[in-house]
Amino acid sequence: MFSTICRSLCLAGISLIVPFCSYANCDTVNYPLSTDQQFIVDAKGCKVVLKSINWFGGESAALTVGGLDKQPLATLVELIKEAGFNSVRLPWANEMVARNPRIDDTLLSANPQLQGKTALEVFDEIIDTFGAAGLMVILDNHRSRGDWCCDDVHGDGLWYSKDYAPETFAQHWVFMAKRYQNRPFVVGAELRNEVRPDKQLDLVPSWGDGNAATDWKAAATHAGNAILKQNPNLLIIIGGVRWQVDLAEIKHRPITLATPHKLVYVAHDYVWNHPVGNLTNPENFAKLALKRWEFVLEPNKPYTAPLYISEWGGCTQTGNNGERCSEDRYQFVSAFAHYLCGLGEETPVSWAYWPLNATQMAGYNRNEGDIETYGLLKPDWKTWASPELMAQLFSKQCGPQY
Repeated sequence: MFSTICRSLCLAGISLIVPFCSYANCDTVNYPLSTDQQFIVDAKGCKVVLKSINWFGGESAALTVGGLDKQPLATLVELIKEAGFNSVRLPWANEMVARNPRIDDTLLSANPQLQGKTALEVFDEIIDTFGAAGLMVILDNHRSRGDWCCDDVHGDGLWYSKDYAPETFAQHWVFMAKRYQNRPFVVGAELRNEVRPDKQLDLVPSWGDGNAATDWKAAATHAGNAILKQNPNLLIIIGGVRWQVDLAEIKHRPITLATPHKLVYVAHDYVWNHPVGNLTNPENFAKLALKRWEFVLEPNKPYTAPLYISEWGGCTQTGNNGERCSEDRYQFVSAFAHYLCGLGEETPVSWAYWPLNATQMAGYNRNEGDIETYGLLKPDWKTWASPELMAQLFSKQCGPQY
């Protein structure tokens, strides 16, 4: 009975009366997405929680997602959909736009239909395959130069680098917004991944201080407004200045975009962000989350906005020689999944697990083809490494099913 009532209200465009008018009960997302206080809502007013998977590679030296040499694209997309994800976060590098090289055929050996195409053409095919499957896409500007991420030594800590001028950042985003503006299922633009100190530039990012070289708040606001001018349907997703660990500055100097109801804040969480003992104490884990970023979900505040934890993850499998990760890498996955499952109905956190990828790609501190111990897929690129985690994330008992 409740589902029937909810569906009727959703179709009538009414959501405030019934607080759980949901993505599931409305059968499909009605684009575009926007925001209402701490909620992401669709065009019918139905609440949407992004349950995403990160599929890396577009930000790497390869400039295309991993696994296309192992499985057909459609097969991988169907795996993602069947698991229960409703969206994917796709990283890309400015180098993809600037150079747009032809992708090495060996990286596409399981997808001969993609061989001979450029990086952007392959990216188009990936995005369109998600759209055809009814899945949403969040674009993530992960790096300037294609490589692994993210330390403070190899560059790309800010939104520009020694190779890519500051103005390139907004220009490339406008290019991407225009390229995908007729794909309504491309719903969000995460402006920059893990803004952080950059030792190559000898600069530390700031927030709202007016320094053009370091003020991420100003640069993000400018780029967000430029994107929305080109494509007013996108959610603009913005994080903080310390590897996206927290949103501390936002509490006192929140972002204001020229187009309202489009701002989403983003954070990341990994085991190294937690003190010893925090992973086995759910109460302390939740308190730290509230202090760092969950506070933006408090309604009717200057900083109130939806929250997207666009990266969290830990070990799901052993490495190449069967070696286990340190125990805290497994504990974190369980602790964070437990945290998600325990959130109340008025704190709808969207999230994206890092990563789907079963194997590593070339980059600093990486070995092409090695097992990706954080990966949700086993090295065969067709089997889930942790069925228990998948069951926990998509259990009907795991929080509200939006």
